[in-house]
Amino acid sequence: MNKSDILDHLIANQDHRGIAHWENHAETSGGLKSYGIGLTKLRKFAKSVGRDAALANELWASDVYEMKIISLLIDDPKSMSIEQAESQVEHLQGGYLAHVFSSCDATLAKTPFVVELADRWIASDDAMRKCCGYGLLYEISKNKKKSAPDEVYFLNHIARIGQTHSKQPTDILMSMATALMGMGKRTRALNEAALKVAEAIGPIDFDPNGRCDPYDVAKHLKSDFILQKLAD
Repeated sequence: MNKSDILDHLIANQDHRGIAHWENHAETSGGLKSYGIGLTKLRKFAKSVGRDAALANELWASDVYEMKIISLLIDDPKSMSIEQAESQVEHLQGGYLAHVFSSCDATLAKTPFVVELADRWIASDDAMRKCCGYGLLYEISKNKKKSAPDEVYFLNHIARIGQTHSKQPTDILMSMATALMGMGKRTRALNEAALKVAEAIGPIDFDPNGRCDPYDVAKHLKSDFILQKLAD
C-alpha cells in the first residue's frame, strides 16, 4: 500500500460531521486538514496496512491529520530512533495527535529506548515533551514483562509527581494523573503510593465548558475492582 492508496481510503470514508467538528475547532488544528475520520476507524485501517516504516515516514510529512495518525500507528518500533522521536515531538499539534504519539498503546512506547526517552522528557522544561513523557510512563506501567522497570523505578516517579504537581498547568497535570493511574494498578505498594499523591492532587477540572466530570484518579485507584485485582 502506498500514500495514494491511503488518500483514496480517506476520501472514500470521509465523515462530513467530523469535518465540520474539525473546522469548528480550527484554532487547535495546527493548520492540518482533516477528513473527519475517528480514531477507532483509523486504528482498524492501520491494522490492515501493517507495519511499514518507509510509508509511515512519508505519511508523517503530510498536512493531513489522518495521515499523520496512520503514520504513528503503522511505524515500526524496531527501526524508530530517539532522533526521530525528538523531531516528531516538535511538530505535534496537540489533541489526539499527541495522544496517539505517546500513549493509547503508542508505537513509540514499544521501542527499546522508551524508558530512557520517558525519563528525559519528564525532566524537560518543554511542556509538550513533559506531557508526552508522562504519556510514555503510563504505557511503561502497563508492561508486565520481566524487562519492565522494577517497583523502585515507579515509586521514584510517583514521588516526583508528588513533589512537582502543584506547579503544573492542566495539560501536564492530566498526563501526570494518567501515569499515576497506570502505576497505581501495578502492585499494592504502588497503589498506596499513587493514591496518596492522587488524593493530594484532587479531581482535575480539565473541561472549561463543564461538559465532562473532573478527572478523579484517586476514586479509580481505590475502587473495589482495582483493590480486588491487586489482592489476587
